[in-house]
Amino acid sequence: MTPAAQSPSGRRPDRPALTLLAACLGFVVVILDVSIVNVATKALAGEFGGSISGLEWVINGYTLTFAAFLLTAGAMGDRFDPGRIFVAGFGVFAAASLACGAAPSLGVLIAARILQGVGAAMIVPSSLSIVNAGFPDPARRARAISLWAAAGGLALALGPVVGGVLVDGLGWRSVFYVNVPLAVVGILLARADARPAAVRTTARRSLDLPGQLLAVVALGALTAATVEANARGWTSPAVLGFAAVFAVALAGFVAVERRGTDPMLPPKLFRHRTFTATTLIGGLLNFGFYGLVFVFSIFFQEVWGYSPSVAGLAFLPMTAAVLAANLASGPLVRRYGARRVLVAGNTLAALGYLATAPAVGSHSYAAVVTQFLVAGAGLGLAVPAMTNAMLGAADPAHAGVASGVLNASRQIGGLLGVAVMGLLVGDGDSGQFVPGLRAALLWAGGALAVGAVLSATGVRPAARSAVTATGEARRTPAPSTVH
Repeated sequence: MTPAAQSPSGRRPDRPALTLLAACLGFVVVILDVSIVNVATKALAGEFGGSISGLEWVINGYTLTFAAFLLTAGAMGDRFDPGRIFVAGFGVFAAASLACGAAPSLGVLIAARILQGVGAAMIVPSSLSIVNAGFPDPARRARAISLWAAAGGLALALGPVVGGVLVDGLGWRSVFYVNVPLAVVGILLARADARPAAVRTTARRSLDLPGQLLAVVALGALTAATVEANARGWTSPAVLGFAAVFAVALAGFVAVERRGTDPMLPPKLFRHRTFTATTLIGGLLNFGFYGLVFVFSIFFQEVWGYSPSVAGLAFLPMTAAVLAANLASGPLVRRYGARRVLVAGNTLAALGYLATAPAVGSHSYAAVVTQFLVAGAGLGLAVPAMTNAMLGAADPAHAGVASGVLNASRQIGGLLGVAVMGLLVGDGDSGQFVPGLRAALLWAGGALAVGAVLSATGVRPAARSAVTATGEARRTPAPSTVH
């Protein structure tokens, strides 16, 4: 076995394989916590007596801060060393997971989930940065990033299953406590490699605190308005107040980013048609996927009477189809171009969702499983093609920012999907839930149909160059799964 190379400091050897394991584990934990909690919603309602809107905040408290802090966390990694931010993020995530597991009330659980989202935002961009530093050779780096992305896909597929088994066997608190030993292992793996801070690509980039604050306020107000409309009604003073705060904060954010010398989100990125289209497509994809995972988790348990573990298994065909299609998407993009694959993927997913709507009243899983497979295959084809198209459209100097924008857009889409579809199903009994679920499926299908149109009209054929061999040598786009 070849001795490990010494780090420039001479203190510890560089072990890129361990760094890759740490990065993959970080991505797994973050994505697992997006999906694993959904199957615990019935147990949480039984423990705390929460409404649908309260359960939405358990999901969206995490997603909100995850989305809001992604760009800032990436800038912090560039400025202070991504390895340190990665380890710190794991520490925050572990502490927040302990607080979630020990939560005595729904309010405390939601607050701890918000802190979890901050830790997740610190982990994801820095995990990709340390992989880039650990594998300077373009070919090896591409393979490493593919493994990193596949780890997220695996977590997505197994999340509902693992969550169901844990809830049935150990109770809902176990879905949070399981993060703690995983975080400890991730920290030890990351610290075993002494890779220097040379990974900084924009070493003195400003953190753009005014832009970050306005982004958080806008996202929080938008989420609050959508979630609370379920309990209070769209015309209630509280909901209208949240909507007004969102509008003011969004206008302020746009003004700050236009005038800032080092904006968190450079407006010039959106001058490229493909970049703008793929940003919107990413939000639409996650709007449908995460919104339906949330409401189907409740539907399988409350209406069809499934246990948490069986409800988790019910999602496995869809998520397995996502993972398989992820692997097929790259070769198809190389052959046919990103635009065609995006159109096909969005169209398949839309058809799968729409075809599910008439079947949910049958009380037969066999009546929906084929549609789940079609929708999953469409999602799995679309997301890597979308990522390649976006990064191919962006200036190479802004590839990292472009990746952050895409991930933030997708998290926002998922956040709104949970809120809107929770609003559609409401807090009613099974007789009211099924019509609401059908409406949610129509919304999801409509969103993906819009995504197909945006793919056809907004994505230029030249986007396929992002996945050619020459393009891979110039930049390393981050392959992506639905998460």
